[in-house]
Amino acid sequence: MTGRGYLAQVRFLIVDDNAFSRQLVRRIIAQFGARDIHEAGDGEQAKNQTISFKPDIIICDWAMKPLDGMQFVHWLREGEDSPAPFTPVIMVTSYSHITNIMQARDAGINEFLAKPISAKSLFMRIQAVIDKPRQYVRADEYFGPDRRRRDMPHRDEKRHDFLEDDDDIVDLGP
Repeated sequence: MTGRGYLAQVRFLIVDDNAFSRQLVRRIIAQFGARDIHEAGDGEQAKNQTISFKPDIIICDWAMKPLDGMQFVHWLREGEDSPAPFTPVIMVTSYSHITNIMQARDAGINEFLAKPISAKSLFMRIQAVIDKPRQYVRADEYFGPDRRRRDMPHRDEKRHDFLEDDDDIVDLGP
């Protein structure tokens, strides 16, 4: 279901210190039918909104003060007073170097989107967290969505047998 009312029942929280960026995201998701949209100008405001508003999806920037997006996500996933550690988070940021993407993934981000954004790219990330949700896992220092996007065999299974069935993966050996 991807019509105009696709997001009508979804509660969004947009977290960004830039008012123009918040407005842009708000307009895009409203075009897809979102009605219940709240905003926060930094991670501290986002904490308060998460507690009082209880969003279904959070769209969050990285660089904000006094509490940035990564600190907010850490609180959301691990904070003792976090009411919603399973809430999907889409990180929308200009910090798009591979090390930043990996850091966001390791913090428990569900989806990552580099600025500048398009309506299509944002919608695809929203659609992914709604239609293809990943299980949440806790392992060592990590809590968040399973970072694997495809079913891969465990270490004790024969990996090369699995790879032979998948045309887009090349087995590079041990």
